[in-house]
Amino acid sequence: MSKSTKIVLALGLVAFAAACAPKQEEVVYVDEPAVTVEPTYTGKYK
Repeated sequence: MSKSTKIVLALGLVAFAAACAPKQEEVVYVDEPAVTVEPTYTGKYK
């Protein structure tokens, strides 16, 4: 076989192996937003 044919077959084999590989689950960490308390009306400035 010619050199270019071997290269094309090798790339095809690598692509096939990569497509058949098991997928890994992606882990996503979500930070919860900080909850603040609204200031309450105290009646200071009546």
